[in-house]
Amino acid sequence: MLGRRWRRVTRQVGRSVAVWAVSTLTMLVLAGILPDFQLQSADGDSATRIAVTAAFGAGAFGVLSALVWPLLVRLLLLVPALVLGLLVFFLNGALLLVALRLNPAERGAAAWETAVVVAAVMSAVASATGAALAVRDDDAYRRRLYRLADRRRGTGPPCPSTPGTLFLQLDGVGHDVLRDAVGTGLMPTLARWTGGERPTHRLTPWRTDWSSQTGASQLGILHGSNHDVPAFRWYEKDSREVMVCNRPTSAAELQRRAVRASGDGGLLTADGASRGNLFSGGADEQALVLSIATKRRSRENRSRAGYFAYFSDPANAVRTALSFIAEAGREIGQSTGARLRKARPRVSRGGLYPFVRAFATVVERDVVVAAVMGDMLAGRTAVYADLVAYDEVAHHSGPVSRDAEKVLERLDRALELIENVAEHAPRPYRIVVLSDHGQSPGETFRSRYGLTLGDLVRAGCGLPVPRKAQRTHSGAEARAAVRAALRIPVEERGEKYRPIRRSEPIVLASGNLGLISFPDVPHRMTKEEIDARHPALLTTLANHPGIGFLLVRSEPHGGVVLGPFGTEIPLDRLDQDPGPLAPFGPGAADAVRRTHSFPHTADIMVNSMYDPADGEVLAFEEQIGSHGGLGGAQGKPFLLSPLALSAPAEEGAELVGAEQIHRVLRRWLEEAGGPQVPVERAAEERAA
Repeated sequence: MLGRRWRRVTRQVGRSVAVWAVSTLTMLVLAGILPDFQLQSADGDSATRIAVTAAFGAGAFGVLSALVWPLLVRLLLLVPALVLGLLVFFLNGALLLVALRLNPAERGAAAWETAVVVAAVMSAVASATGAALAVRDDDAYRRRLYRLADRRRGTGPPCPSTPGTLFLQLDGVGHDVLRDAVGTGLMPTLARWTGGERPTHRLTPWRTDWSSQTGASQLGILHGSNHDVPAFRWYEKDSREVMVCNRPTSAAELQRRAVRASGDGGLLTADGASRGNLFSGGADEQALVLSIATKRRSRENRSRAGYFAYFSDPANAVRTALSFIAEAGREIGQSTGARLRKARPRVSRGGLYPFVRAFATVVERDVVVAAVMGDMLAGRTAVYADLVAYDEVAHHSGPVSRDAEKVLERLDRALELIENVAEHAPRPYRIVVLSDHGQSPGETFRSRYGLTLGDLVRAGCGLPVPRKAQRTHSGAEARAAVRAALRIPVEERGEKYRPIRRSEPIVLASGNLGLISFPDVPHRMTKEEIDARHPALLTTLANHPGIGFLLVRSEPHGGVVLGPFGTEIPLDRLDQDPGPLAPFGPGAADAVRRTHSFPHTADIMVNSMYDPADGEVLAFEEQIGSHGGLGGAQGKPFLLSPLALSAPAEEGAELVGAEQIHRVLRRWLEEAGGPQVPVERAAEERAA
């Protein structure tokens, strides 16, 4: 035992000395290249004195980075993550200047901007050297990963020998996109898992609910219920609030409702960890979870506390910050190229979007992957993590664009890293990869018709619309329909139907799904009430070529689907006559009927047109890869599961809805020997 410990200490000291020597050499090289970085006095010094100055500076910088850097990052947790990423360089430069000032010979000096460059290069070189020296030492590699993730289990019971389960969500990656990426070699890690002579995983498609977006899918997957989540954003008449799935207050309320509806705390209530998700899943260990962001801040539930585990290592901070800047530059170059090529479809990608994309594809990925590695090395029973990189890029570049393919390549490398780390975990792990929805391509509703859904609704209600929208063909048709319905002569252009302001509709968009609510009416309006108030509105919407169908409540039928040319089909007859739902394929009628039963379904639910020939939809948001409604690949995500687990569904059966996925994942946890603790018992144990 003493001999093994002595060898471990010796190896650690040897690696530290090697990193120090390489850092010293790096500092000497930079001093020779950069004119504003000096390691000698003004009168000149011998080579020995310069080397000693460099050695002292490198050592002092390393000690400060190890001791002071974690404190600085902890103090800056309240700073937005985008700002923290940019501050990394300046903080590192400040530490280098302090290290040079500590030299008793007072021979080191550097300009501020030069210190930033020198510190960044030294941190990157030290990180690469340490990793290269540790890669052949399993113990050192394991300890390094522990520091990366900063996971501390405390003095709990020993890690069980039963398998743990890791659920990795590739946000927005559709089944067909993944299948093609695997088939073309774009994702070699997943290709190895699913192909070859001895595949380890099976690929299974599943079908989302009508609301094909992360809020509804992840809530159902983690908490077993996504009842009354009609879209990504919707208006609730009883509270007079707009609910938005990625707003912290809304996420917390949705999680509370789901726990109450399902009767248990979630998928992760037994020794679970939730990383980068909208909802906690009942996990005790949470980082970057939106639903806890509104709670009183503490060490356990700070909304950005997960960043400390990663950025407390200055090498990680510098490497991620450099990648952040490179990714932002890459986005600017790609968007400029698309604009010069006059690519179609195309949406605006200026403003802060390059930094938003860089955060999603670099910072969020690095932090979540590091947290997942720490969870595995800590032996946690169940981990659920969301990687949002692909979804963010596909919205603006397209789901099958070269930009999105590059993101898939990087995600595959992250999966390979996680697979390698699992070999060092104290218990075996089964890795399940899944997605919450896909994305459907297509241009925006506004780019095709020159007006938004909100403009069309206002025109159909006889309300004023922007001049540009008035001049469009759709706007002119809507105004003519209003005049005809109200029996106003077409030539009387000065007369306008102006309802009072409180009756103006609220129009919200979730991908290619639109929601129209009348806030002054406390209940969900019926078709008859809408026709009485706005005689031309439903006809205008249903007959528009960019709209596939409408769902409204009906006094005689309970609910009806409206389509062009006066089509009106009660919900209970959709199986015999799908009408305008026919292009959307099997399951569309059930999805529409389920949403109709929600208490907070909008007065008018609008789904855009869908072209089965090319799989395109028209987004009501400014996205050329969209999801949120029915139509195409957005409703067909995937489930990639180990063959060691039971099949997700019986042969020939289809997986439908996020709630069914929750039941499948819960079954797998039970098969792995990790039965979940009922929420009442878990709450009692936490209270005790």
